[in-house]
Order: sequence, then C-alpha cells, then structure tokens
Amino acid sequence: MINFNYESDFILENEEAIATWLSAVIESENKSEGEINYIFCDDEYLHKINVEYLNHDTLTDIISFDYTMGNEIGGDIFVSIERVLDNANDYNTSFEEELKRVLVHGVLHYCGYKDKSDEDEALMRSKEDEKIAMFHVEQ
Repeated sequence: MINFNYESDFILENEEAIATWLSAVIESENKSEGEINYIFCDDEYLHKINVEYLNHDTLTDIISFDYTMGNEIGGDIFVSIERVLDNANDYNTSFEEELKRVLVHGVLHYCGYKDKSDEDEALMRSKEDEKIAMFHVEQ
C-alpha cells in the first residue's frame, strides 16, 4: 500500500495516478508491494532527520528508511519539496518530472539498486528513466 503524508503546504494533486504508477514499477521489478509511506516536507524538516538519524549535516532531496522483508518492499520515504524544486531548476526540467524521479528513486533503492559508485549511479539513472517512461505510457 502506498501512502502519501504531508508535513508541509505541498499537496500531491494526482495521488491515485502516482500510486498506480509506483505499484506498476514495483511489479516490473518482480517485487511485491508492502507499505510505503511518502512524507512530503521542507528542507528544515528533512535536514533535522538527516542530522538526527544519519549524522549528515547536509540538505538532501530524499531520505529513505528501508523496511523491506524478502521480496516485499516497504519503508518510509521523506521528500523535501524545496530540494526537488531547486533540483528541477538546476537540471532544467519540470518540477513534475523531477518529483517523479525522486519518488521512483526511493522505490528503486528498495528494489536493490544503489547509487554510491559511478557505475551504480549510471544504472540507477537508467532505471529512473525507464520507470518514468512507464508513467507516460499508463496515463
């Protein structure tokens, strides 16, 4: 089950379409869907989590806590809307496209993809692109 929670003024307009797409992404990776909670917040909220739980004193766009058990993926994914907006501007893309990238990025981590090495990051970007394209096909 995919849930959307809000700790900021931001509200996701197309929750049902996004949840359907993310479920399809999970299925396309031969995983089963557990409980996934997206928490939309601001920089201050996410920075506090980054410092308190990960000991990282930096801003970030996403932090995920993975509760995957076997083939059933699940967890909490915190998304800073401020970072997503800044990243969209930095990468010259729309806010909607960057948000989809961040949302699917968390799910792909749960599916086992990493992004610490250059090789892993290249595969992650390729998978993000592949899964974002699925959204356009389904809608």
